[in-house]
Amino acid sequence: MCRRVIQAFAIALGALTASACSADEFSTDWAASAKSQARLVAAGGRLAGFEIRLAPGAITYWRDPGDAGVPPTFDFAGSDNVASVEPVFPAPERLVESDGGVAFGYEHGVILPLRIEPRDPAKPVALAVQASYAVCEKLCLPARARLRLTLPSAPSPYAGSVEAALAAAPRRVSPKEFGDLSSDGAGRWRLCAPRQTGKTRDLFVEPPEGWRIAAQPEAGDQTRDCFRLNLLEKPADANLPVSLRLTMTGGEGPVETTMEAGPPE
Repeated sequence: MCRRVIQAFAIALGALTASACSADEFSTDWAASAKSQARLVAAGGRLAGFEIRLAPGAITYWRDPGDAGVPPTFDFAGSDNVASVEPVFPAPERLVESDGGVAFGYEHGVILPLRIEPRDPAKPVALAVQASYAVCEKLCLPARARLRLTLPSAPSPYAGSVEAALAAAPRRVSPKEFGDLSSDGAGRWRLCAPRQTGKTRDLFVEPPEGWRIAAQPEAGDQTRDCFRLNLLEKPADANLPVSLRLTMTGGEGPVETTMEAGPPE
């Protein structure tokens, strides 16, 4: 029976090779959707991971999906001995989609760490999740997973993978450490950060709902990396300043902060 399930799953998902029969004490079965599969893995008594594997050519989205798409959402209401769960998002990539739009997200797959606060630390945690996410190739398709896992007290073989995903998440820093944000006019700003060695840096801007602000690299100097921020849309009754959640990738590692983008001085 298990062999027939594996064969059918491989046909449906092409190059996705993990089977729906691979659950163990530290992981759930894979929940299959078109072009993807997802599962829960345990990394400790207070840490788990929501793992998504994608078919070749498919992508899924960060908490801000970019030009289009849908961010993942989680409902942990069915859990036992859980006070709160904090999903953590590794730093995204900027991905060009088939229609020319730019998405913020992940290729191949991703583990989203889940930090868990138990109601009673002396008792085990049973983590239940109803997850929704989107998978896009030429078409975008919804994906859903209903999963439940009791987190064992024994050391988990998945701990290293989940901790690596945590390490790939942006580190919170102060605005001063992040960089300098100045206004170049109504709805135009320039952000410059101290130059670092490593990969080319990129900037992701998350404004409040109803606002759209685009960021693109701009010539800096030998000591700074700079970006131009342009206001594309805002609510009719909204005024500056606006609070922006900023994430910078590349360099010596991803960082994030919150800054106020104001009117010209």
